[in-house]
Formats: sequence, structure tokens, C-alpha cells
Amino acid sequence: MYVDMSLDHLAEYRPTPEEPGDFDAFWARTLADSPAGVAGYERVDVGLSTVDVFDVTFPGYAGQPIKAWLLLPRHRTGRLPGIVQYIGYNGGRGIPFEWLTWSAAGYAHLIMDNRGQGGGGKTVAHTPDLNPEGHGSSAPGFLTNGIEDPERHFYRRLITDAVRAVDALKGAPEVDGSRVAVLGGSQGGGLALAVAGLRDDLSAAIVDVPFMCHYRRASTITDNGPYAEIRRWLSGHRDSVDAAMRTLSYLDGVNFAARASCPAWFSVALMDNICPPSTVYAAYHRYAGPRDIAVYHYNGHEGGGPYGVPRTLAALAETLGRPTAQSDTPSGSGPDAASALPMAAPARTTARA
Repeated sequence: MYVDMSLDHLAEYRPTPEEPGDFDAFWARTLADSPAGVAGYERVDVGLSTVDVFDVTFPGYAGQPIKAWLLLPRHRTGRLPGIVQYIGYNGGRGIPFEWLTWSAAGYAHLIMDNRGQGGGGKTVAHTPDLNPEGHGSSAPGFLTNGIEDPERHFYRRLITDAVRAVDALKGAPEVDGSRVAVLGGSQGGGLALAVAGLRDDLSAAIVDVPFMCHYRRASTITDNGPYAEIRRWLSGHRDSVDAAMRTLSYLDGVNFAARASCPAWFSVALMDNICPPSTVYAAYHRYAGPRDIAVYHYNGHEGGGPYGVPRTLAALAETLGRPTAQSDTPSGSGPDAASALPMAAPARTTARA
């Protein structure tokens, strides 16, 4: 059933944002303390004949090592446009066989691991959460890990990792760093939105059914996780509501959206009781760049699922250009420099605002 406002009300829903005055300074300092570094790319043979797979390690928050996969179409010519993909809550980079769509379409595809996650029975992770500062009281899960102090919150670290994953992709010699998009669903969509707000060098953001948006409302209109972690923690810390919401405001997609400039393709599902539609629209309406939203009327948190891939391919073709692969020109054994590919003619999209 529908779990939130009617679509007519959602189309007009523009809540007053909860935004701390030092939001920009907080993130400028965070990223300055975790500068981009040199990533390592180790080719691994996993038995695929059309995709080259690289085990990537790059410096994330505080220079800590973060794992990723880089998948490249084996038969390619020139530098490729690239995609950084972020993974949903309690998932991780998993195994390469789970991520073949975007390299099959001809793109360089980097899949970032989620530090400390990967235990949700879905895709596994291989990156520990090295947090020397520790954190205070928290409910089971990640959303209240550090909720008493934005400096120590889990998502400060994960968002920083996500920003630096873009540098890891841009640093691969086979990649055209001027044509990079970010992509994700749920927590991955929230991370894509955050990165779009923190970088000005992206070509596109694909933000599907995003988590990490409009925390105060989310925590009051769904009993499902992960937002239920906030309710669970505040049910015990009765006098900490405003302090907790202030911490979460530094991590809110609604605030990152106001700072984004690249074109973004959102999606929302009207029967989503995990990331309620109004929380998605709160970020969508505040998005400062060109934007488009797909509405799935009879779907829950799965949203468009694989049926959304054609829309994403069209968005990538418009903003990154269509990759060119030559089946009769195999690549070498590792990344190597080459000339840039020509930009494809942009495709049309609908319902842009």
C-alpha cells in the first residue's frame, strides 16, 4: 500500500531544511584531512573472457585503505568514460561476477566497498572500519554509530571514502577522468547524492530510492530499518533528540543536494516503507543541478530494479557519451594510456526540471 503522501502532495513537498551553519566548513575540513592519494590496481584472473578485473586499494577517510573492484571491457579502444558505484546498506563490493552490467555496456566500472559492512546476507565487504576515535552509545547497526558527535559518525567516514573513490577511478590510466558518473541505490543512492554535492567534476549522478535523506521525518514515519535505528536509540536517550538530529544534518542528502551541480536522475517508489517517498522528494526538490525523477507507483524499496537499467543507460549516454569497444582489438594486460574517445551525441530525456 502507499506509505506516505499522495503523489500530488509529494510534488509540492519542500520542507525547511535542517542545515548547520558550518556544514560547508565541516566537509571542507574533512576532505582536506583525507586528501586523494595513489590507488593500487592489481589485475586478477577470475575466468572472464570479455572483462578485465582489477582488485583496487585506495586511500579513503584519514588515508585508510579501502577496497574496490575495477571492471573494464577487455576489448576497448581509447580512454573510457567511467562509473563509480556505491552499494546499499550492510552490503559490500562482493565478487566481480555480481557487477557485469556497466562494463558490458562499455564503461569503466569501479565498485566501492563499504567499510565495516557486508554482513547483511547480501554482497560481502572486505574493508574494516578503522575508527581510532571510537564512538559512544549506539543502537545495533550503523546509523547511530557516532550519533552524539558528527566528527565521529560512521557516515562521515563512509562519505569521505565515497568521494575518494572518484579519485581512484579517475587515476586509472584507461579512464577519461573528464567523463565520470556516480551511481547507487538506497545507501548507495545516498552516497551518490552526497558525492554529487561535494564534487564539482562529475558528469552525472544516478540516485535510486536514496537512503540518508530527511532523517527527522524518516525516523517518525517508518518502523523499518535502518531509520528505525534512530527511533530505537532515541527511545532511550529521550533528551537527545535535537542533538542527534544536528549530527545527522551534516550527513543529510537534502543538504548535499543543494550543493550539487551535475545532472541527476532520481527514482522513487511510492510503496517504499524503507526509504519513504517524502524523504526522497525532500532531496529531489532541493537538488541544485538539472534533475529528473522516475516514479514507481506499485513498487517498494526495490524501485525499478533491472527495469531501470535502460533509463540509466540513456542518462549515461547523454552525459558520458557512448563508449566505443572494438572486439578485434584486445587490450594489454593492464591499464595503459590511450587517446580519448569522441563524445556521442546527447540523447533526449523527459520530465527534466
